[in-house]
Amino acid sequence: MYNILIVDDEKIERSGIRMLLKRMGIELGVFEACNGKQALEYLTSDKNTGMGHIDILLTDVKMPFMDGIELIKNVMHNDISLKTIIFSGYNEFEYAKLAVKLGVKDYILKPVDPSEFSSTITGVITELDEEHKKDEDYNRQANFIKQYYMYTLLNSGDASGILDNGDFLAGYNRLALIEFNTDFFGKYDTGEDIFKEVTGELDYQYLNLNPLQSVIIFSDKSLTADGNIDKNIEEMFTNIHDYIYRKTGQFMYIAVSGLFNDYHELPQVMDEVDTLMNNKFYETGRYIFSDNVSEDTPVLVQIDDDALMKQMKQDIKMKDITFLRIHFDALCKKYRGQSNFSHIYIKFVFSNLLKDFYDNIPGADEAEFGREIDRLYKSEDFSCIMDIVNNYIGLLEKSFGKEPATSHREIETVKNYIHSHYGEEIGAQQLADMVYLAPSYLSSLFKKETGQNLSKYIKQYRMEKAKELLTGTNMKIVNISEQVGYPNVSYFVQSFREYFGVSPQKFRDQGELS
Repeated sequence: MYNILIVDDEKIERSGIRMLLKRMGIELGVFEACNGKQALEYLTSDKNTGMGHIDILLTDVKMPFMDGIELIKNVMHNDISLKTIIFSGYNEFEYAKLAVKLGVKDYILKPVDPSEFSSTITGVITELDEEHKKDEDYNRQANFIKQYYMYTLLNSGDASGILDNGDFLAGYNRLALIEFNTDFFGKYDTGEDIFKEVTGELDYQYLNLNPLQSVIIFSDKSLTADGNIDKNIEEMFTNIHDYIYRKTGQFMYIAVSGLFNDYHELPQVMDEVDTLMNNKFYETGRYIFSDNVSEDTPVLVQIDDDALMKQMKQDIKMKDITFLRIHFDALCKKYRGQSNFSHIYIKFVFSNLLKDFYDNIPGADEAEFGREIDRLYKSEDFSCIMDIVNNYIGLLEKSFGKEPATSHREIETVKNYIHSHYGEEIGAQQLADMVYLAPSYLSSLFKKETGQNLSKYIKQYRMEKAKELLTGTNMKIVNISEQVGYPNVSYFVQSFREYFGVSPQKFRDQGELS
């Protein structure tokens, strides 16, 4: 709805204009001022924003304190955007000529002719509609380009061919990866609107990556009020998590990066939060992951020994020494320098781990193993325990070198399933169950072997299949959307545009991107 400001020192004239507007049946917000001075005070105040923003100025010429011409000059001087119409009893050429110079849309003579008035107002509203549509189209296109730039930057590290620079990302210093276990963003394609409802004054850029993941690139400057930025970030994302759960019943996980200085660092920052997100397997009950999050917050729990032990058994099964060392380091990090665990308990935990290693080393000396267990229990410091277990990891590594790793087979199984079922809903849990792995472990393994995360691979495969159908068939876009696994066509169009930089229809019309 547009707003009109009627300026005339005669109340009867203002009432007459109100009556004519009402007869037209056009929905307009009507404001009044009795002279140019009062009108200018409103137009230059904070009231002239949002729902109170004036779109049309309808002013008389002759008024006390400030006449209509002077008002229009001040409007121009203050760069106030609106459409101006003069209505006056003065049929003078000089006024009309000056009005044209001042950009006045029309000059209506008093007494106002209803037909002429209706035609003038209708024409101005039509002009406003056209301008707003142009602005919306421009802003939408500009936003598409920004989204495409961010998507390309995060996924390939180089987006220079899309925009000369990413200056719109200047000033942002944090990135948060938002992840769901189900196709949340495919079902709720207004995911960004949900975040807007709870992020308040936060300055950020939003980008959807795939049906499971989105990122928020933001500035923490609005979270520095009490000086405890990390705590405020944690509270903000806790509120977002709780709000989305109440609204949709969906659990979300958030991995928050440390500080970065320049948007060119974003590909590395993305890898950082991707790694942090893998912690959701080890720390069940926790949904915010950050190197800076406090350990005493109620949303955090201690790393679960049993989860790590199971993970290391999985590493041994997969003959994956890299992840075995990572998970062993995580276990050591938990106990190193901690005085709230008894020495006996710590030695018990690591002796059980040593037994798992021993059982998987072909030809290991039983007597030597017994001596190592004895030495572990007699250790006087934690570093000695670590050395003993690390020695057995070295023995495992040697034995792994003699046998082929099985991870390649598991990943090929997953990829083949994606290639055959890309038109269906595919989740990490479903794929992990197929190859008897934990979802987070499968995701880590998949990224290690293919260089990209599982969700990204699924989206890439679907997009390439959509591209084939667009260029090689006459299928409707809504049918292509369903065939490549996107039941929500609007979300498919958005995802396609983020991936290729143009809409599916435009891609088809062009035949092929250059």
